[in-house]
Amino acid sequence: MTIIKINAITVPGDNGDELARRFAARAGAVDGRPGFEGFELLKPTDDRTTWLVVTRWADEESFQNWLTSPSFTQGHHGNSLKEGEAPARPVGISSELWSYEIAGGSQA
Repeated sequence: MTIIKINAITVPGDNGDELARRFAARAGAVDGRPGFEGFELLKPTDDRTTWLVVTRWADEESFQNWLTSPSFTQGHHGNSLKEGEAPARPVGISSELWSYEIAGGSQA
């Protein structure tokens, strides 16, 4: 059964473009992970400052395996820096992980 993981990130208005740039720079980094089904970065279209990172996984185990992988650590903790580079400053001021399963819907 597909599970949905949503990282709700509070991003001050002037940092949104940087958040999108960072995600674009890592596009495809999770695509090959076992159980990974899809990803979207959702930008607010109103006055909200919360961006949503939505991922879909085949099951909880697949998501947990990604969380403990070197790929996750490199992408989220600056371990992919080149020699002499300083870690990038955070663009979000807080985040919260939400977890859902699909309970209903329709096909287009």
